[in-house]
Amino acid sequence: MATKYVPKGPVSRAIHEFEETFIALLLGLMTLVTFANVVLRYAFNSQLIWGLELVLILFAWLVLFGISYGFKVTMHLGVDAILAIVNPRVRFVMSLAAALITLAYMLLLLKGAWDYWAPFAGFDATSGRWFPTGFENTRDQGWYETEQIPIPFLQGWLENTFNVGESYEKMPRLVPYFILPFGAFLMVVRVIEATLRLIKAGDGSLIVSHEAEDAVEEVAALNKEN
Repeated sequence: MATKYVPKGPVSRAIHEFEETFIALLLGLMTLVTFANVVLRYAFNSQLIWGLELVLILFAWLVLFGISYGFKVTMHLGVDAILAIVNPRVRFVMSLAAALITLAYMLLLLKGAWDYWAPFAGFDATSGRWFPTGFENTRDQGWYETEQIPIPFLQGWLENTFNVGESYEKMPRLVPYFILPFGAFLMVVRVIEATLRLIKAGDGSLIVSHEAEDAVEEVAALNKEN
């Protein structure tokens, strides 16, 4: 069974609440924009021309941010048929090996995410095929824009910082694409935290316990109370 995450201390609780609020905000904005577009299309024969693109970006943010949150609260599902039939020591070794492999994969993902996003922000990508060996000169692509999304705020700062003062007509791609390195970094941090919790507990895994069995137990408990 996975070790459940319980925030300890005011800082951990504040971060946990912020993450849950941010996820709820992304879901709410997706729903609101989609609903508004439906109403405009069928009631007024109009639409938010940037609505679909924004919803796609919000969905990408939700997925990449949610993956790290899932590691944090052991929400991810997995197959533990083999883990269930081996003794606790073997189960711990197998779980630890899985955690280390996952961490290695996340580090590779972080490198790839940075290398993809960096040119859009005017930064250099890393050198090396698998592992970063330094930074290499990369063509500045800070002038790349999204298709339709307007800039609601900080337009002057974005232009002066990433586009040498040249004006943007639409939101620069560096803003929505920022979730790539940020989300990958959060995944690395959360996998490290989950691995440390696994080591500290001496047993467990990175995945959640059986949802179906838990649901049956909860229903049985409610029936007993009633």
